[in-house]
Amino acid sequence: MLVPKRRGVHTELGEVYHWVFLVLFGSALALAILNPSVWWLGPVGAGSYGFALMGYLAAKRRRPGWIFPHISGQGGSYISMTTALLVVNWGAISDATGFLAALPWFLPTVIGSPLIAWVSAQVAQGKRPRQWARGAGGRRISSEQPARP
Repeated sequence: MLVPKRRGVHTELGEVYHWVFLVLFGSALALAILNPSVWWLGPVGAGSYGFALMGYLAAKRRRPGWIFPHISGQGGSYISMTTALLVVNWGAISDATGFLAALPWFLPTVIGSPLIAWVSAQVAQGKRPRQWARGAGGRRISSEQPARP
């Protein structure tokens, strides 16, 4: 999320993110099968990987408007992964009940969704490409066209 949005480190880390996420999805399925008390890891893992795959393929295919499903997919996968991490570990750090017990289920979405919407709006207004996506010589990289090496 924090590196410049152009070919190089960002795209290489995106490749790693996708393949690591696929392994996480497989792990979630295995855990759900081996321990039925965490059955929900299966659907959460599938949805999380679905978001990651959407973002990954949008960036790979670069069809018109690709940047918006890329932002939504990557952001959604991060929200899902954070949700699963918090839900699994919340009980180990807290004896909360009621509202506090529900926090890890909705807090990542409450925080992350507006951030995704804000970044998407920034890109739609042309603010993000000028700030982040610079090519060689400082040329602006359109969200519709891949960068030139």
